[in-house]
Amino acid sequence: MLSKVAEVFNEPGCDHNRAKSEKDRKKGCTRAAKPGAAAGGCAFDGAKIALQPIADAAHLVHGPIACEGNSWDNRGSLSSGPMLYRTSFTTDLGENDIVMGGEKRLARAIQEIVGKYDPPAVFVYQTCVTALTGDDVEAVCKAASRRFERPVIPVNAPGFVGGKNLGNRLAGEALLEHVIGTVEPEVTTPTDINVIGEYNVAGELWQVKPLFDRLGIRVLSCISGDARYREIASSHRARAAVMVCSRALINVARKMEERYGIPFFEGSFYGISDVSDVLRNIARLLVDRGGPADLAERTETLIVQEEQRAWAQLEPYRARLQGKRVLLVTGGVKSWSVVSALQEIGMVVVGTSVKKSTKEDKKRIEAIMGEDAHMIESLPPREMYGMLKDARADVLMAGGRSMFVALKAKVPFLDINQERHHAFAGYEGMVSLVDELDKAIYSPVWAQVRKPAPWERER
Repeated sequence: MLSKVAEVFNEPGCDHNRAKSEKDRKKGCTRAAKPGAAAGGCAFDGAKIALQPIADAAHLVHGPIACEGNSWDNRGSLSSGPMLYRTSFTTDLGENDIVMGGEKRLARAIQEIVGKYDPPAVFVYQTCVTALTGDDVEAVCKAASRRFERPVIPVNAPGFVGGKNLGNRLAGEALLEHVIGTVEPEVTTPTDINVIGEYNVAGELWQVKPLFDRLGIRVLSCISGDARYREIASSHRARAAVMVCSRALINVARKMEERYGIPFFEGSFYGISDVSDVLRNIARLLVDRGGPADLAERTETLIVQEEQRAWAQLEPYRARLQGKRVLLVTGGVKSWSVVSALQEIGMVVVGTSVKKSTKEDKKRIEAIMGEDAHMIESLPPREMYGMLKDARADVLMAGGRSMFVALKAKVPFLDINQERHHAFAGYEGMVSLVDELDKAIYSPVWAQVRKPAPWERER
């Protein structure tokens, strides 16, 4: 386990960790919450986020029920078919199991899942408690695989080994070790691609996939939004891959390139120009690998059509949103990809958080926003409230936890993180994003709540 964690932290494709000294890299490995205090943002949570969108598989948490309670249903990843991934499975360990060992309880849980639901695969997640008590999850999974004649995959990402991003990568390692390359696809085409790091939050994959379909490009596997187990298992036969705005699964993209010769690039599905760049780049990679010679030309035709249609829909909003100030408090790639989308419509980003961003993310922000880019390393609620109260922003775009700060400051709020119910990817997503911003900023409720109370007017 320790060697796997060290390998992930030494990931050659991760500029953030490779730039650290050996001392700082070790320090980063241990900068995690203590067992029992790692709810949310821990490695287990990150692994669950990365793998649970595999919709037809069963996801079993081996540990106390609180671990599953903290992770289940906190992300709006949608499925176009199977719904088994929405069912919560846990071994629900008690004190006796912790003292006597929980391996037999885990074996019985796997047997019950297979008997009742007959999934094509079962993912078993190690947690802090079972890692500390020494349950041999890998041995139980190996025995269950032989007994039930299907993959039972151990995911060794107990919460205390690191943060959410590390958990994402450990989940990727589980896929690389136990899943990818184990099944051959029924058919292959010269235009098969993988989409890596897309979780289909609010159905965003479905706003992009039709664009590929119109170009004759087949998404062989999405890792892992709206995924099926066999699709991921056969993803090694793709001809190219796009890593969607996520350094979290860089290890998957890099190792698939090394093992199977699948070239990849990082792209964003947020914003009109970024979507167009993704389509151009994937067409170029496929043509270079023997795809249709006219693919690049057809791609440019599609881009012109879609951009014209999107800008025609966005034109009524331009005058209303031009110059409006946005405070963006999110993480990772959205810290730059959403900035680009907002600037396209003429809005001003007064600040963007970079707490979870890599050095490459920060460079992109500087390239997009210029030398005056206001990158915020940390923004406690009190400081966020002060910025909003001083009218330095007309709208706050952040995760659900920041909503109450915006409401207290009487400032419009738009959820941009995984809890959201609106899809913002692709050309249609850009229109949806702008529409939601317009409705948030110009809602009549703000004129009401900003008025002095009757007893204040009497003074």
